[in-house]
Amino acid sequence: MLHQLLKKHWGYDDFLPLQHEAIECVLGGRDSLVVLPTGGGKSLCYQLPALCQSGLAIVVSPLISLMKDQVDSANAMGIAAAAWNSSLSAEQQRIVGRAIREHQLDLLYVSPERLLTDTMLDILATSPPSFIAIDEAHCVSQWGHDFRPEYRLLGTVKHRFPGVSLHAFTATATPQVRSDIVASLNLESAAVLMGEFHRPNLIYHVRQRSAGLNQIVSVMERFRGQAGIVYAITRSRVEQINRLLNQYGFRTRPYHAGMTDDDRLRNQEALMHDQLDAIVATVAFGMGIDKSNVRYVIHAELPRSLESYQQETGRAGRDGLDAECWLFYSAGDYLTWRRILDSSPVEVRDSGLRALQQVMDYSTSLVCRHRVLVGHFGQQISGDCQSCDVCLGNLAVAEDSLVLAQKILSCVARCRERFGADHITKVLTGSSEAKVLKFGHEKLSTWGLLKEYSRHQIRDWIQQLLGQQFLRSVPLSGQSARYHVLQLTDQGRQVLRAQATPSLSRPVQRQAAVTAAAIVDSREGVDPGLFEALRDLRRELAQEASAPAYIVFSDATLRDLARRRPIDELLLQDVHGIGQQKAATYGPRVLSLICDYCARHQLETGLPAIGRVRRGEPSRTPNASALAAFELFDQGMSVAEVSRQMNRASSTVHEYLCEYIAARQINDPSRWVPPELAEKIALVASYADTDRLRPIHDALHGRIGYEAIKIVVACEKNRNKEPSGGSSRDGRPHVP
Repeated sequence: MLHQLLKKHWGYDDFLPLQHEAIECVLGGRDSLVVLPTGGGKSLCYQLPALCQSGLAIVVSPLISLMKDQVDSANAMGIAAAAWNSSLSAEQQRIVGRAIREHQLDLLYVSPERLLTDTMLDILATSPPSFIAIDEAHCVSQWGHDFRPEYRLLGTVKHRFPGVSLHAFTATATPQVRSDIVASLNLESAAVLMGEFHRPNLIYHVRQRSAGLNQIVSVMERFRGQAGIVYAITRSRVEQINRLLNQYGFRTRPYHAGMTDDDRLRNQEALMHDQLDAIVATVAFGMGIDKSNVRYVIHAELPRSLESYQQETGRAGRDGLDAECWLFYSAGDYLTWRRILDSSPVEVRDSGLRALQQVMDYSTSLVCRHRVLVGHFGQQISGDCQSCDVCLGNLAVAEDSLVLAQKILSCVARCRERFGADHITKVLTGSSEAKVLKFGHEKLSTWGLLKEYSRHQIRDWIQQLLGQQFLRSVPLSGQSARYHVLQLTDQGRQVLRAQATPSLSRPVQRQAAVTAAAIVDSREGVDPGLFEALRDLRRELAQEASAPAYIVFSDATLRDLARRRPIDELLLQDVHGIGQQKAATYGPRVLSLICDYCARHQLETGLPAIGRVRRGEPSRTPNASALAAFELFDQGMSVAEVSRQMNRASSTVHEYLCEYIAARQINDPSRWVPPELAEKIALVASYADTDRLRPIHDALHGRIGYEAIKIVVACEKNRNKEPSGGSSRDGRPHVP
């Protein structure tokens, strides 16, 4: 029955990891703590049981501004839902209260403060809840990155509603936070379900920040027309970045705690309704945001902890499609956070400084980004993730790391550890500026030692030495705390004696078109014109429903529609994310648009799904149709001939062909692709360092079709498995 409801209301064929187990806990009345990463489908874990059980399910949600979207989303799935919070008028409260008493609701979203008021308790006395779910449960814990005192009130829920099971949900929780949640909520014999924190569709990049906004703009330019989030530390910095991005022509708005509730809500809704390119925000933005099609998250400055960083970057790619996460940091960010923490209680300041150091270590290391993040939550991944700048080879260890570090540390020592990073950089590059000459530092043996490198590169290395704790930055004695100087640590002195070796990185310069991204290209087979037409229709439907666009359809659903092009309701319900409710509500207009577009552009319709395989996973076993195609390929038939013989779309037969090439270990594509063209594709693919097709397609200026690229890439994979100098399966020499 659960799978039937999943398909009917959500349009999904199967559950995500741990969703089924979490639902069973709810239906079985066993308290639970469910930790699923952002995009792991927490809301379904309490929405689906609300459909199965009689009685009202309560969901505690922390932000009033989010409840409308949560209610709209639930109603779009065919779940009768409402909200109860301080924004409701007396009349609205009476309407919701009557709906509760008359058993018209499946689900009620309520703020923590309102749950335990006399009014709500009186209502629930006549209609006891079937279960209570607490969303964003890390807010309960004083060790959580978003601790909220009002959440501590929820510790009395078990006493107020004896016999009612309690279920805590969060996207991020260290072992310490998990223990605190269980204890604070008085969960009894709770099942603790920990999801997999590794999200390979998020591609992480970290760079030292350069002056201006060029780094941010370069990322946003590649995602024009798609949604993103830009985070900064302070309100003033948010306003500054937002203003400058507007001058660059981007549609952005700010979001921070210094704005009125109405202004924040208006700007948030503009992003949710796809009216903005990005929101520029402090950490005040994002908790519980359910926008599935965020394609990038940029941290313009250092985040405050790995927990908050994982939570904030996790708001990208919730639809499972590729998304990018960029972090641009500087030493000044660390000092900004220290000043903020200085006004906190001692225990908060100390834990905050430890968390900040962990972020610095993450930013300046050359360790797989995903491995560091999942390791922080007590999990592991094996091998290279192929979803971060380190594993993709965009950063490389400088071969002369030890010598470079010794030159930098020696300069700090010879300047008597009384100068900051800017001055040390000037000395190393051989500057003749007045301050360098004033102190006679042009006479030092370290003056000009690194003059062949840019100041930005040297500052980056200094930052890496700070992050790896070979240097420390401290306030200059007797001076303003705003002026910091560099000093050697004991580890740094070991480097000078060649008893320790840092790992200093430098970016690898590559052709931009072939360095992005891991996983298989999620745009493969998608007709771009149809996708844009469907986006326009989604925007119209969302405006008519006064709901965010992602609630109508996610980007993943639009891509599947533009890839498979269904022309009847039966095929429509087979598309990812479309159940009976959405098919009935939106189906006629969607099908009409697809039929019209495909007729005008002479496109095939009713295509099958394309099996997409993640990196590191085995290829799927060929089915009966594929095996039948193999026999025809063995007879020397072309794709067009096999397509006619089997009455299959050519796109489907091309999929069979790629499976055939893999199964037969063919490394010569000349049967299907002219040798001159194959050589060009193979050359570009050899630089790509990725299995994705789109970067190769872009590097070839879009002039070569995906079918030819797929064939050559499949053959190149087989060639790379063989010793050099071998010949192809049918005896022909390799294409060079």
